[in-house]
Amino acid sequence: MDKHSIQTLQEGLKEYYALNPQVTDPSTQPSDFGKILRAHDVGHVIYGCDTEMYDELKILPLFWWTSECTFQVYLKMRNSPAVDVMYEDMIKEKGMLWLYGAVLRVLPGVIVELIPIWFKTRRRQKLLPFLEFEPLLDRSLLDIRQEFDLLPFIK
Repeated sequence: MDKHSIQTLQEGLKEYYALNPQVTDPSTQPSDFGKILRAHDVGHVIYGCDTEMYDELKILPLFWWTSECTFQVYLKMRNSPAVDVMYEDMIKEKGMLWLYGAVLRVLPGVIVELIPIWFKTRRRQKLLPFLEFEPLLDRSLLDIRQEFDLLPFIK
């Protein structure tokens, strides 16, 4: 989560899984779903987001506006039965009331943070790879964040 981290994406991903044992291991899932999960986890590392509700709500628009996972791509993936498993597991673990309550508690702050990000990301030309992130694994997080101009969006 260090904005200027020089560890590689691979090292950051390893640390992310070590610090978040509750996160579903993508290798235990069907390959299509596992690939989406791993790309999402890579996003957590690159964007410096944790797994709390605030950052979970923030990361989706960051993907849509700065990566190859545009809103249209997301909608196609969202229609996949495999992706439904993620939402169902969260509801099963915490409950529907918890989920909606957590979203409502943090949503105003997320919106306030996202509005200026949306203006800064309009007409973006260079998009971060989403599903095809493997070439980035051996590069430093700082280098990736600089190349794709992501530093302004990381606290």
